Amino acid sequence: MQLSLSIPALLFPAISLTMLAYNARYLAIAALIRQLHKQYADDATQPVKKQIEQLRKRLSIIKNMQATAIISFLLAVITMFLIYVEQNIWANIIFGASLIELIISLLLSLIEVQLSTKALGIQLKNMEN
Repeated sequence: MQLSLSIPALLFPAISLTMLAYNARYLAIAALIRQLHKQYADDATQPVKKQIEQLRKRLSIIKNMQATAIISFLLAVITMFLIYVEQNIWANIIFGASLIELIISLLLSLIEVQLSTKALGIQLKNMEN
């Protein structure tokens, strides 16, 4: 397949929007952690501890989601440079790596959504008791 400059450039808006969404998740979790910190200081019950464990996992996953999205973005830029200097074989390889990083980032996002749903389940169960 012959890559043109426009193909990796198509990833720019997708990756940028993805990173914006990841950042919004991070900010939401940071606010929740601050809220739970106050609640934990007042009442360190088991449901609060479970939520803290879930938030720690989610925070780690979001960090990795952001890192892989940034690497994907960087590799797309490198691909464009390689196309510019007519290193097509390397451009294809690096572009493939960029797509793989983006796939990893999206899979991590899926895992984080699953954990988020589980954390909400803990919250609902706590409210039922």
